[in-house]
Amino acid sequence: MTLSTTHRPATDLGFLLHKNPARAQQVEVSTGTAHVFYPEATDERCTVALLLEVDPIALVRGNRGNEGFALGQHVNDRPYAASSLLAVALGKAFASARRGVSKERPDLVDQALPLEVHLPALSCRGGAELAERFFAPLGWQVEARAVPLDEQFPEWGDSRHVDLRLRGTQRLADAINQLYVALPVLDDAKHYWVSTDEIDKLLRAGSGWLAGHPDRELITQRYLAHQRALSGQAMARLAEVDDADVDTFDDAVAATPEVPERPAPLAQLRQGAVLAVLRAAGAHRVLDLGCGSGALLPALLAEPSLTEVVGVDVSSRALEVAARRLRLDRMPERQRARISLLQSALTYTDARLAGYDAAVLMEVVEHLDPDRLPALEHAVFAAAAPSTVVVTTPNAEHNVRYPALAGGGLRHRDHRFEWTRAEFAEWADGVAARRGYAVRYLGVGGDDPEVGPPTQVAVFTRAAGQEVAA
Repeated sequence: MTLSTTHRPATDLGFLLHKNPARAQQVEVSTGTAHVFYPEATDERCTVALLLEVDPIALVRGNRGNEGFALGQHVNDRPYAASSLLAVALGKAFASARRGVSKERPDLVDQALPLEVHLPALSCRGGAELAERFFAPLGWQVEARAVPLDEQFPEWGDSRHVDLRLRGTQRLADAINQLYVALPVLDDAKHYWVSTDEIDKLLRAGSGWLAGHPDRELITQRYLAHQRALSGQAMARLAEVDDADVDTFDDAVAATPEVPERPAPLAQLRQGAVLAVLRAAGAHRVLDLGCGSGALLPALLAEPSLTEVVGVDVSSRALEVAARRLRLDRMPERQRARISLLQSALTYTDARLAGYDAAVLMEVVEHLDPDRLPALEHAVFAAAAPSTVVVTTPNAEHNVRYPALAGGGLRHRDHRFEWTRAEFAEWADGVAARRGYAVRYLGVGGDDPEVGPPTQVAVFTRAAGQEVAA
């Protein structure tokens, strides 16, 4: 990130930032080293650059949010794009400037200066439109351009990264605090655990501008990692700051707060739907294929009708996390005998997976590249060939109902695609016809009359004694 000013003398920027333009400085952060230096420093124009050099080992060591996709700890965009990692470096490198403190130039602290900010590779889930929505109401002139996946192959389309340039007249402290909030909000991800102290950080950085921002609810939800309880507390405190009724800040607040209605989380509804299908099928021995860190396994283990539960994933790291989540080392022997964890790739046949009553692929298929789906089909429906297969996947049509995806994009950074209802049915009908199954469809979550439910489910069943199609 670079930040420039044409205030005269422009080198006063060094006094406001507490960073001498004559020398480069380093600041250690949890994920690497932040370098602060000045590509130009004259009376007419001064530019400070913040470069975060990410230590990949430190990044993996500190990761607490991606255990279900172990390879993602090593293969990702974090060292190359402005994200929540850069926000932490920004906050630490320019801590005094964020507080509006300058011993040498106290008269400039409260003065609006001509500023220009450039983020050439900003991680922005929502695209250029969302960057415009964030910064334009704050008085910035916004130039946001989507970065193509590969300029030599324009047919591949755009990436989720944006080349962002901001120009405006702002207090330096306000500009830095706005960027401090914007980076994790636009990235829609944080690389560290989010708890109640993040509310205080948000309100401090958002002082003077967040309460009046038209997208304050979206900003709050994203900054607090979509944790509903934390977002509710933050919105209530913003209402207190603005001396307004909390209902004007959060239209999700019930009209009768003494009897609040809290819908069950979609993940919980998905699990309930899967369990209902397994009960109806009379399944006793079940495979959880692509189990990741074990989100579904506790619910399967708590179902008394299931005598054997097998969690399967290609990632040994994810299986280790699942074992800890289940506390296998302290599980009673009788319960422990009902569950096992296997490392196996779902795109290769594995004789150990044959002969089970049912298999569940809950939010799995969208993580595969489309050209690997035929291999998955063969391994699951032809080689393993359980009597019942339950597949859940996002309904891409419903994404327009999520404010965070208003500008397009997928629900998870590792999704390779998301199907519409017609696309899902086309794939599932083809699998059923080729492999000797019947298929029916269910929805999970509110069934929107225009765009359907947020999650779509296909239930494949094979009649007893029916020959499996190779």
